[in-house]
Amino acid sequence: MVTLQIAQDPAADELLSNDPFALLAGMLLDQQFPMERAFAGPAKVLDRFGTLDPEKIAMADPEEFADLCATPPAIHRYGRSMAKRLQDLANVIVAEYDGDTTRIWTEATSGADLVERINALPGFGEQKAKIFTALLAKQLDVKPRGWTTAVGDYGKKGFRSVADVVDEESLNKVRAFKKAAKAKAKAGA
Repeated sequence: MVTLQIAQDPAADELLSNDPFALLAGMLLDQQFPMERAFAGPAKVLDRFGTLDPEKIAMADPEEFADLCATPPAIHRYGRSMAKRLQDLANVIVAEYDGDTTRIWTEATSGADLVERINALPGFGEQKAKIFTALLAKQLDVKPRGWTTAVGDYGKKGFRSVADVVDEESLNKVRAFKKAAKAKAKAGA
């Protein structure tokens, strides 16, 4: 069993390693917020809500769920809006995958199909779908045919995204890569 080290917190990383919905939720939260804190968000939800069962999250009272997600330390700097996104994601997992998050990747027919399935999820766009596909491939050995082509540069060796975070050192290298990419983009703008 692979133990992920994305959140840099043993309990949060164990949850990410053992609960596919937690990992997907962490990826959802990974925007406009430090990566390791985003991936620690599902552990906060579990601690406060008592479960990460997509059906229970989907059925939760939206106001109460938003309150628990926004309570300091919040699951995200936009805790209330991310609570809605988590519930939207849980609704799709229940409606389209019978509550089994792993069906997103176990039933994918190719890397392109997997990227498309993830891209169709609430709160995910093309880049995030490619990064999550690369994370599944690089760290969990979920490698549907053509995954490297489907994810582009995220499939390469290096430190480009969360897919490449395996410890604190790699987290810092990914952070440096992102900072350099932003500076380059800003200089070219």
